[in-house]
Amino acid sequence: MDLSKLTVGLKGSADLLVGIEHTAPRVGSGRVGVLATPVMINVMEAAALAAVEHLLLHGYQSLGIHLDIRHFAATPVGMRIVATCELIAVDGRTLSFRVDAHDEKEPIGGGSHQRVVVNVARFDQRVQRKLDAS
Repeated sequence: MDLSKLTVGLKGSADLLVGIEHTAPRVGSGRVGVLATPVMINVMEAAALAAVEHLLLHGYQSLGIHLDIRHFAATPVGMRIVATCELIAVDGRTLSFRVDAHDEKEPIGGGSHQRVVVNVARFDQRVQRKLDAS
């Protein structure tokens, strides 16, 4: 597995226009009709994918394995959020990112995220063995 193209400093971003379907009541994470934390995290993960996925060899992809995230400001429906990330460490197959998110008015969240690079065929075989053992 060649990860030589995955270098510290790579950056990615992703954005989302917050709709009703992205609110806490709709995703089951609360009762207030603002951007749900799990949705913000999903946009942060999309930013990490944007930073590195296109650099992986065919047959490999990264999977999220760890999140340490704070969501400290509410975003109402109709406002756009942008998540950004920077690759801050590569340790074997493990990629560590600093992630941040902001809406049109202020920072709304941030933290760290880790992903591991896997061979998709081998990963799928392990998943299938788990299903077969059920």
